[in-house]
Amino acid sequence: MTWKLMNLVLFKAGWVACVALAARDLPALATLAVGVVVLIHLFAVAVPVKEAVFLLAAAAIGLVWESLLLSTGLIQYLESSQYGGWAPHWIVAMWVLFATTINHGLSWVKRNWMVSAAAGLVGGPLAFYAGSGIGAVTFPNPVMALAVIGLGWAILLPLVVLVSDTITDSEILEPDAPAAGARTRSAGLRREGGQNA
Repeated sequence: MTWKLMNLVLFKAGWVACVALAARDLPALATLAVGVVVLIHLFAVAVPVKEAVFLLAAAAIGLVWESLLLSTGLIQYLESSQYGGWAPHWIVAMWVLFATTINHGLSWVKRNWMVSAAAGLVGGPLAFYAGSGIGAVTFPNPVMALAVIGLGWAILLPLVVLVSDTITDSEILEPDAPAAGARTRSAGLRREGGQNA
């Protein structure tokens, strides 16, 4: 099984476990299920530090967006009142879970911003609709809620892709990269010196 396929399988397993447990009013176990998948993911990727920073950034974006949706009354969760207006931790964990696919199983969304916007426009509402079918979320006005979720995801998925690319392309979190480059240049100079001698 290729890593991209394994990444998608892990994502799907984590998604089903998280939503099913949240629907049974077991938010701690829902978040734990995501945590297990994310831990496996971080052990498998080439640069875990960069991936971890990206996942934390996705969590921050998810926390703000989901809390905004909750505050407008467009969506409701079983335990919404426990968090003082903030989104439940398990739905924020779902953003982290989804982010594990951006550089791997769903890397096709990185082709250009229109592809990621279209994927968000369709995929966001579909995921929430599926979650409502299981009982993890409810919509007082389903049409309005799903429309807003779609428009939000059409903006947020390209943003998540941009954040991913920015972190992935950064050398800040790769302290060995400049040293490795310096060693390569040094070796090249030694070879040139040997040829000139």
